Amino acid sequence: MNFRLQEAIEILERTPQTLKHFLSGLSDGWLGSNEGDGTWNTKEIIEHLIEAEKHNWIPRVQSIVLDGEHQLFPAFDRFSHLKETSERTTEEAIQEFSSIRKRSISSLNDIILSYPDLEKTGLHPEFGLVKLRELLSAWVVHDFTHIAQIVRVMAERYRNDVGPWSAYLGILNRS
Repeated sequence: MNFRLQEAIEILERTPQTLKHFLSGLSDGWLGSNEGDGTWNTKEIIEHLIEAEKHNWIPRVQSIVLDGEHQLFPAFDRFSHLKETSERTTEEAIQEFSSIRKRSISSLNDIILSYPDLEKTGLHPEFGLVKLRELLSAWVVHDFTHIAQIVRVMAERYRNDVGPWSAYLGILNRS
């Protein structure tokens, strides 16, 4: 088992900064590109991260700690960010994500100090019993997934422009 809470927090704290440094000031061409119909652009990915921050991670941590296996996790709609169009800029969305993430980490630290049992279980509506450690690990990997998705979506914009180098550019050769 590789999970270490402090190492997880190191990543969770850095995700908003990573997005800010990587995406701030980029043209709409980079931020608006996607991988085709039914895929998300960079701004939609950030909006998804905001919704997950509000309605997924900490509410589910609290559910494990307070309710355990006696009540299903709060529902989370992974596509709720697509139901309304946000008028804010990418920078404004990243700033909101950063603010919410700071509060989430503060809440996480408070919860873990009070209830340090990372093996405590809760009831996920799809997976059944899950451990707090697994949820926290998934939160970190969720960040990695969407950082990788952002880079992949941006690379897709130049798919037809790289010519024969596409054979050596793994990001364009995924299955």
